[in-house]
Amino acid sequence: MSGVWVFKNGVVRLVENPGGADSSQGASRRKVLVHLPTNQVVTSYEVLEPMLTSIGWERYHNDPDLLQFHKRSTTHLISLPKHFNKLKTMHMVSIICV
Repeated sequence: MSGVWVFKNGVVRLVENPGGADSSQGASRRKVLVHLPTNQVVTSYEVLEPMLTSIGWERYHNDPDLLQFHKRSTTHLISLPKHFNKLKTMHMVSIICV
């Protein structure tokens, strides 16, 4: 599966083969997280955190092995690996579902 992670209105989704690239060319491309309002590639948590806080997420400092965010007055919690380079598709579900 190849594509680009798209971050829009607080939701992240995988866009398969953006730009109409064929599957043989797209398979070698690296997936990236893109913030659509600014068209900015998210390359670190230092870039992602202000985007999440701007839509109501707050940093939750309870687990030293995870980076966590919660929304006040809700039970929603996003849990991400401590190191950005370990962020995988399965972690995107937390961001997409909330």
